[in-house]
Amino acid sequence: MLFKDLGLSAELLRAVEKQGYDEATPIQQQAIPLVLEGKDLLAGAQTGTGKTAGFTLPVLQRLQKSPNEGHKRHPRVLVLTPTRELAAQVHESVRDYGQYLPFRSAVIFGGVSINPQKQKLIRGVDIVVATPGRLLDHLQQRSIDLSKIEILVLDEADRMLDMGFIRDIRKILNVIPKQRQTLLFSATFSREIKVLASEFLKQPAEIQVTPQNTAAELVSQIVYPVDKHRKRELLAHQIGEGNWQQVLVFTRTKHGANKLAEQLAKDGITSAAIHGNKSQGARTSALANFKTGAVRVLVATDIAARGIDIEKLPHVVNFELPNIPEDYVHRIGRTARAGQEGNAVSLVCVDELKLLRDIERLLGSDIEKVNLPGYDIDPSIKAEPIRNGGGRNNGGNRGRSGNAPGGRNRSNASRGKPGGGARRAEHRGRSRGN
Repeated sequence: MLFKDLGLSAELLRAVEKQGYDEATPIQQQAIPLVLEGKDLLAGAQTGTGKTAGFTLPVLQRLQKSPNEGHKRHPRVLVLTPTRELAAQVHESVRDYGQYLPFRSAVIFGGVSINPQKQKLIRGVDIVVATPGRLLDHLQQRSIDLSKIEILVLDEADRMLDMGFIRDIRKILNVIPKQRQTLLFSATFSREIKVLASEFLKQPAEIQVTPQNTAAELVSQIVYPVDKHRKRELLAHQIGEGNWQQVLVFTRTKHGANKLAEQLAKDGITSAAIHGNKSQGARTSALANFKTGAVRVLVATDIAARGIDIEKLPHVVNFELPNIPEDYVHRIGRTARAGQEGNAVSLVCVDELKLLRDIERLLGSDIEKVNLPGYDIDPSIKAEPIRNGGGRNNGGNRGRSGNAPGGRNRSNASRGKPGGGARRAEHRGRSRGN
């Protein structure tokens, strides 16, 4: 189906054409008409499916149909995202698709000065894209008025729950109008998401364009069994042997990301690390250098990588397997986007064999194993328990209660409470702000 068949305005179609698109993705085909009708929406869509345009385009059109009244512009659309990278990405889409429309937008996240954000809000905006912690800062300082919000978008809601933002979300929803349109996008439809939807959405239409927890069909997956102490050597060998020019590598902890980036640099492979302890400037610079090819390898933790959108990323490497099987799907979904083929490599030591079995059980199939001479696992080595480096929370950041945000360090059997733990405040305190 073409965008021109979805009932979008001439200004929006012009912007879509300028971005080089004409055919809508499945999520866009299903979501756009429903949002235009004013319905609440519960949408299951993984990253790389085009979901951002799926809500940005119809939301902009709904604003077109009811111009802002009065001299002062109060925000009418609020988009909440889990990380600053994703907030920046969504805001970029708002600007790209709304470039021929008279709307103003602002992006709000921590890790940068709050004053420029205040000045922009004072001048008046129609659309705000924000992370929860920094938005609460603005609410507490009375630099934003959310009393006129007409449309609320919760983007990557599953991640916001995982990161412990449920309390923040509830605080924010308490100050916006109950009469509104609410759109919730999530990669998975867990029980927690269903509870959240029943609490905040009114008779929502429900769509799911990607079967839950399935890996992208165009991703070639391979596992290299390897001795734990030779992982970095094998990674450097594969990058050089295959002449890989753009590689996103996942580690379990922030310390591990820094260490690996430094080691690869010593091997002559330009590398940078990106995680929650890095300043916003450092994260933005590292990502920009990775996109342009100035940096060959970007080493990231799961949360820091959220929102990274590189259309033709060819290689994703799991230097360490994630503790949560679903995170494997999110990770490899960074490649094979926009119809491109992608390559997902996992370096698995004996300690991670149980994690690998959990992932294969989730996928419903085995992943091909290739033993490379000289690197494969010594059968005499016994597995050791994986030390939980924080799982999803970038290496052990703890909430104020001492529990990992979102309860992600708990066993799967105890994952019933949405969010759980103390408020993350954008990775342990708003001073870091994601």
